[in-house]
Amino acid sequence: MKTKLIASTEAQNNFGRVLDDVVQNSTRYVVRRRSASQVIILSISDFENILSANESERKRLEKVIRELSPVYSMGESISE
Repeated sequence: MKTKLIASTEAQNNFGRVLDDVVQNSTRYVVRRRSASQVIILSISDFENILSANESERKRLEKVIRELSPVYSMGESISE
């Protein structure tokens, strides 16, 4: 199972191909918008497996999601 990064515009322009790749090859796509990861596209069977995964697998997935999650902040800290 592969995970690919794709820009939102590319995903939009090639949505049918992306869906075919997800269903036929179990590929996961992380869709980026404005240089930040926004959503993940994955198959229903992959999603069901995640929901029924054991605790260690869920923790691994949570770590991946945290690493790919956008970080929004305003301003800069001037003191700690």
